[in-house]
Order: sequence, then C-alpha cells, then structure tokens
Amino acid sequence: METGTAFPQLPESEARRAPEGGGRNGSVDGDATRNPFAGLVSHLRAAWLSGKTRPMGYRIAQLEALGHFLDDKKQHILEATACDLGKAPFEAELSEILLCKNELHETLNNLSHWMKDEQVDRTLAMQLDSAFIRKDPYGVVLIIAPWNYPIQLFLVPLIGAIAAGNCAIIKPSEVSKKTERLVAEVLPSYLDKDCFAVVTGGVLETTRLLENKFDYIFFTGSPPVGRIVMTAAAKHLTPVTLELGGKNPCYVSDTCNVANVARRVVWGRFFNAGQTCIAPDYVLCTMEMQEKLLPALRKAIDDFYGPNPRESPDFGRIVSDKQFQRVQRLLGSGRVAIGGQTDEAERYIAPTVLADVQPSDPIMQEEIFGPILPIVIIANMDEAIEFINSRERPLVVYAFSSNDKVVNQVLERTSSGGFCGNDTLMHVTLTSLPFGGIGNSGLGMHHGKFSFDTFSHSRGCLKRGMGREPLNGPRYPPYSQQKFGVIRATSKVTRKNDCTLL
Repeated sequence: METGTAFPQLPESEARRAPEGGGRNGSVDGDATRNPFAGLVSHLRAAWLSGKTRPMGYRIAQLEALGHFLDDKKQHILEATACDLGKAPFEAELSEILLCKNELHETLNNLSHWMKDEQVDRTLAMQLDSAFIRKDPYGVVLIIAPWNYPIQLFLVPLIGAIAAGNCAIIKPSEVSKKTERLVAEVLPSYLDKDCFAVVTGGVLETTRLLENKFDYIFFTGSPPVGRIVMTAAAKHLTPVTLELGGKNPCYVSDTCNVANVARRVVWGRFFNAGQTCIAPDYVLCTMEMQEKLLPALRKAIDDFYGPNPRESPDFGRIVSDKQFQRVQRLLGSGRVAIGGQTDEAERYIAPTVLADVQPSDPIMQEEIFGPILPIVIIANMDEAIEFINSRERPLVVYAFSSNDKVVNQVLERTSSGGFCGNDTLMHVTLTSLPFGGIGNSGLGMHHGKFSFDTFSHSRGCLKRGMGREPLNGPRYPPYSQQKFGVIRATSKVTRKNDCTLL
C-alpha cells in the first residue's frame, strides 16, 4: 500500500481480474502510476461531482436500463448460471431474474417518494424555519459480489446505489467464470460508462482496488474476507455494508406437521445445491423428532429430485473443485442417514442428511455451503435456544412448530440477522423486509427502501431567514438568567404525559 502497510491478501476463492489501463489521477484516489485503479475511480468521482447522477430522471433511466439487461439477456443468464453452478432454469429465473425485477419495480414505483426531503419536528424557536432530512448520495461506491448468486448479489445492491444517486464500480466473482464474463462484457453497454464500471481481477488486483478511497463499500462474502474489506475501508474511514453468513439454525419442535417441515427444509437446504447464505445449516430437534423427520426428509428428497438426484435437472452442482473438496470432507461428521454419494468429475454431492451429529464435529465448525444437512439432538426448546445463543449470531434463525408460542419464544430469546417461522428462505423474497446480518453474520442491510437508505447519507438540514434578528437576541452575550429562561421556554422538548408526583 502507499503507506507501506502490508495488506492481507484475499483468498483465492474471492479473487478477481483487473481491467487494463489506469486513467486520470485524482487527489483523493491515489497515484495512478502506483495503483492501476486510481484513474478509474477518479474518472467516476469527477462524473459524480458534476452532479450528473443526482436528477431523478437520470436515475430512472439507468434503473430501466438494468431492466432491459435482465430482459434482453435472460437466456444468457440462464445459460451462464447453468454452466457455473448447474443451476436449474427454474431456480435461476427465480433467484437471479424475478427477485431482481421485484427489487427494480419496487424502487421505480417509489423512488420519487424516497427522494423527497423528510420534514422534521421543530421547537417553538424554529417554527418559522425549515428543518428537513435530505437523502444525499455518498459518491463513488464499490460493490463486491460473490459467486453463488452471481447476478442477484451484485444487481440488487446496484439498484440501491443507482437509486440513491451514486456512481459505482461492480466487482463480480471470478469463481463463477461464465457469469463474470457475461457481466463484464455486456452490462457496461446498458449503463452510463462515465458513472458505472465493471472490474474483474485476481487476488492482487482486488487488493489494489481496495487501496483506493471509496465513499461506500458493499461486500457480500465470508466473514474472514469481510474483515479484510473492513480493514481496508477503515484506512479511509469508509462506511461499509457486510453481507456475510454463518451457520443458520433450524429448530424443529415435537409439535409440527412433519411432512410439511421436511418439504420446506429440503427445499431451503438443497436449493442451488446448498450454496445459499440463508440456507438452514443444521437442524436442532429431539431424538424422537429425528426418528420421525428422517423418513419424511427422505421422501421429500425423492419427491423433488427422484431416486437418483444426480440425474435430476433440478439439482445443481458445486461451483469449483476447491469447494467440492471442502464440502466433501464434511461428510465424515456424524452418520450418513440419507445420500452421501459424490462424483468429483461432475462436482456432484448428493442431497445428504447426517444424523447424530455432535457439536464438536468438523461440520459444526464452519458454514457448510453445500448440500448437507446435519441433525443435532437437543432435549427441548430451552436447550435449543441455549445452543443457538452459545454460538455466533447467524444470518437467520428458523423455527418450526404448530404452536405459535414456541415460534415466538425462539424469536424473542435469540438474536440473528433475520427470522423465519415455519418456512425457509421465503423471508428474503419480500422487498418490504430488510435483509442483513448482525455480529459475525454481517453489518448493515438492504432490499427495497433499505437499499436506497443504505446508499444514502441522511443529511440534517436547517434553513433560516436572514431577518427577524431580535428573536436571536436571547442567545447572544452578555448572558443572563432572564435570557436563559426565554431560551428554555422556546427550545425545550417536553416529555409527553409528564406529571409531577406530589
């Protein structure tokens, strides 16, 4: 780095490739002769400082261009994600296209309202003045996306960044190679090249990119890499959103519809071959419930993917050899009750359920991110809650029970980024709910208006007139108790329903 401080490099799985060329230098973006991205960042910053991205009409035009990208390149997106992840067309269209279009339409439908100044309450002394919150864009933002949902996880934050009036550099993952190439080659033709750019690269290039001063960084990935990004951002005091992950618990009570639980858990765990940050990572249930749940899970897997899931067009593959080997090693935990078959040549791991898993087993020490579902035995709900609270706070907690009081107990006595009762994944489909982690699972939130707010600086504003100067007299020296009495009477905020006990 320019300071001479050693910067920790990103793991290979988070590597990107860099575009050629530098560009113009800017005082806040470093020396272009030393950092290959300084010129690009400077170019975007100059465009942002010109005010080009601020008008609502400009924002709408760029957002509509994203819609055209999704429509025009739908088949290309389906083919790229099938090549990278073996993603079924149904799953790809749902997760990469439909959810993005929902976010886009929600934003276009409400942008004019979101952009309006928010008037705020005033004290008596300020009744003749204007006090409001203005939603200002941050400036030049960096969006670093992962490989598991390679369209959705850059496009949804980009929608928020554009809606809020920012310029943006998009950083797709090189692990999902076909999708990365599609985004890098095609997306720039839909957007204003002065304000938006796609950067690809490897370990070194990503490290160098993060040396530049951005006004906001939005990162989706693992907690270890999130710490690296946050360290880089801290040098410039750049605010960040970190969408990370973790081990999402799924408590199944003894009072539930076992068949329905099994179908909903199987769908959520094995969607995208388990490569989903909000997938249920493990089940917590009693021994009695495990005996009921195992045959129901087996039936649900058979109903969804047939007797040989390897032949199912609806079941995906692991994204890379490195990820395949990592997930395959986790099969050694507990007892394989369902599945367990693998094929390294195809990067295929069957939908697998592990029974009698111990908390100390390797599979319980890291996020699985693959098609394996461990079952951990607990005695009751209290023990399940204690187990959840003894670990890092997850991205989501799931709870299944026919008794709403049980679901509410799990909600009230645990802490997580999100919560979903009696289903899996579906909470993320609502643009009206914030999506984000807490603690080890992330920092910040987005989706719908929350994306707009994330990429907006809430600027507190007060506008007063030049006249009526006598009204300001009580605040000027020389001070007196009489003047303070006037200030107190006209500026204090009184507690509602305040009363004095005699």
